[in-house]
Amino acid sequence: MSADCPKRELSQVFSIPRSTYYSYQKRKNTVNTERERLKAKVVSLHQASRQAAGSRTLTGQLKQEGERIGRYKVRRLMKEANLTSKQPGKHRYKPATKPSDIADNHLNRQFATDRPNQVWCGDVTYIWSGTQWLYLALVIDLYARRIIGWACSDSPDSVLTGRALTTAYYARGCPKGVMFHSDQGCHYTSLAFRQRLWRYQIQQSMSRRGNCWDNSPMERVFRSYKSEWMPKYGYDSFDQAQTDVLKYIKYYNFERGHSYNRYLAPVQAEAKAA
Repeated sequence: MSADCPKRELSQVFSIPRSTYYSYQKRKNTVNTERERLKAKVVSLHQASRQAAGSRTLTGQLKQEGERIGRYKVRRLMKEANLTSKQPGKHRYKPATKPSDIADNHLNRQFATDRPNQVWCGDVTYIWSGTQWLYLALVIDLYARRIIGWACSDSPDSVLTGRALTTAYYARGCPKGVMFHSDQGCHYTSLAFRQRLWRYQIQQSMSRRGNCWDNSPMERVFRSYKSEWMPKYGYDSFDQAQTDVLKYIKYYNFERGHSYNRYLAPVQAEAKAA
């Protein structure tokens, strides 16, 4: 019996031409260079995010780079490359309504702005750095969610938040008429911090006590940093933590696609709108 007999019988059973079978066998052993190119880009973007980016984010970033690709194809490419996204689970928050005695909630969750230097948000988080906590204060511009001010310290006081605000103020060219929104932490309600706001002619706005949703864009930045970038058990030293924080700020501003910006990085979003 010739070798073609089983193939001929299979073709008759499934009612397909033998040429179709031979074409399939040929394609099966051929490397799809275009698919491998896309897979390599998916792997590169995923690694740049420290394994945090999922199929939605990767699809958005690829489209910004000019690729015509859908989310389901990206998901298949991720599966082929054994890539998974590391993201934290959901957290329940208790609602609160009490306003601050220092400043009203002028922002009132109106997080969409139509120009840079209209509304800035600030907050402080803590990071384990071997033998002590490192406290990180950030300031973002709501227009493109860009980090414009930062400072690190071993103490979460108004000196720390004041340094972050001053960095933002001078980095943005000393703008006038800005609103600064934060929570009711003592490093934002202190007389020293309020005097700095007054000196820069910045209006103060504060979240309701215990209501993180009133400053959710700022919470999102810290969540992204801790879930995507920071080592699970913190750093070995204060200097190592501070250096890596600065690396993340650069990555966040210049490379990380943000869903609010249709997956453009904040710096790119600002430049596109200019």
